[in-house]
Amino acid sequence: MAYAASTTESVRPMTAEEKKVIFASSLGTVFEWYDFYLYGSLSAVIAMQFFSGVNPTAAFIFALMAFAAGFAVRPFGALLFGRLGDMIGRKYTFLVTILIMGLSTFIVGILPNYAAIGIAAPIILIVLRLLQGLALGGEYGGAATYVAEHAPHGRRGNYTSWIQTTATLGLFLSLLVILGCRVSMSPEAFNDWGWRIPFLISIVLLGISVWIRLMLNESPAFKKMKEEGKHSKAPLTESFARWPNLKVVLLALFGLVAGQAVVWYTGQFYALFFLTQTLKVDAQAANLMIAAALLLGTPFFVIFGTLSDKIGRKPIIMAGLVLACLTYFPLFKGITHYANPALEEAIATAPVVVTADPNECSFQFNPVGTSQFTSSCDIAKSALVRRGIPYSNEAAPAGTIASIKVGSTVIPSYSAAPSNQTTVSLGHGPSTHAATPTDAKAAGAAFDKGLGDALKTANYPAKADPARIDTVMVVLLLTVLVIYVTMVYGPIAAMLVEMFPTKIRYTSMSLPYHIGNGWFGGFLPTTSFAIVAATGDIYSGLWYPIIIAAATFVIGMLFVRETKDVDIYKHD
Repeated sequence: MAYAASTTESVRPMTAEEKKVIFASSLGTVFEWYDFYLYGSLSAVIAMQFFSGVNPTAAFIFALMAFAAGFAVRPFGALLFGRLGDMIGRKYTFLVTILIMGLSTFIVGILPNYAAIGIAAPIILIVLRLLQGLALGGEYGGAATYVAEHAPHGRRGNYTSWIQTTATLGLFLSLLVILGCRVSMSPEAFNDWGWRIPFLISIVLLGISVWIRLMLNESPAFKKMKEEGKHSKAPLTESFARWPNLKVVLLALFGLVAGQAVVWYTGQFYALFFLTQTLKVDAQAANLMIAAALLLGTPFFVIFGTLSDKIGRKPIIMAGLVLACLTYFPLFKGITHYANPALEEAIATAPVVVTADPNECSFQFNPVGTSQFTSSCDIAKSALVRRGIPYSNEAAPAGTIASIKVGSTVIPSYSAAPSNQTTVSLGHGPSTHAATPTDAKAAGAAFDKGLGDALKTANYPAKADPARIDTVMVVLLLTVLVIYVTMVYGPIAAMLVEMFPTKIRYTSMSLPYHIGNGWFGGFLPTTSFAIVAATGDIYSGLWYPIIIAAATFVIGMLFVRETKDVDIYKHD
């Protein structure tokens, strides 16, 4: 049911109570991003503190589990807290979520390391990440629902878009705190105990958030529904066991959120991965360029959120998806041109070819860190991908040890599997012997040296030359990517809220949001890496977000209806 917005409601200034609602709701999202960037920025220190005492394979698996845990359990948090939010209210539910989230972050700062309590340290860390992921699963849906239900009709896009801007604040806050800690103490002191300070400071954010949220009132839409006795007693059943609503949940996921997630991850995270891992730009310089692009692009969250109140949510989100599909390849090629022109030149003058038996080449998708890729083909390809070197593929007869040709130089690969024939280049011609667990390490070192020497001779840069980086152009291209993010993400909170009736809104909107962002988006770096490793094209990883965004565009255009004029006070 739609209704016309009153002119007074649409143009009146934001009240003090509404500002408080937006500020209190946004603090939870700041927490989310603050911790996300903390864990990412300090992952090396955290691994050293909590995973140093276990064997390398277990340490790697623990580290991946700790990172992925927050993403994996978010949909379950959406179910748990969404159900509570639809039954007992928005205010108290997302008061609980921020307490769990904030305390989980703080406890990391006081958690004893592996040296103090052994294997319990990484296990407790993963449990804390799981708790935080559960809380985050309920936090975003609660914040978006709470703000939208306080917003006057005709202003929901504007009000909820402020929540979307907090990623930038979380990023800058984490960078500021980490930088302040690093410059105020020695590297040894920071690695020993100083890394804990950013986690401990989060208690201040938690205290402010809880204090403000305790003073807030329940959302008007939920209060009205509760007074009329129309609230849901079984929101999970009503959301997912009844086809009319389940159909809307699926449309929200596949016709909106999946595409939004991959565009968002590509613009803010894969772009950073591409700069640092593929183009070998210095990490600090890359982070600063991403931060500058975020700073320039962030106002567009509110611009597009506000615009969606006038022209609709769907046209803006769909436009962002189609622009991403059409321009990702030229944009990322432009980033290569301006960030590492020496790599572009080397690709043109000394192309790299991998010759291998296709049957021993794996698709190196490894989201949980349990698979090992030990064939000579996999080793050759992953070595090139880690160095950011594109290559073409050439088939070889069955049983042939893979080799890499750089210009006119051929470097044989090796197999890391025990008791296999391995060809190793030691710089004085190839030698053949049976590989054992002991000599696989030596074979790897020889292979790496041979490949490194050949790439150096062909003028492939080991790192991007800071003197040749056109920072202004790189930031400009990164800003375009961020603007695409703002197009798909700025209006989506309002649209998801408007797609579902009040009685099951919290539950219904939270699940597709966190499946889309936690799984479709969370798997983007791993999937894109695997695609690049399989094809040799450093840009081929972009096919993952492009295909998902294109599919979302088609489904969204055909089946998702506009929502800006929906009456969100409707209970059924």
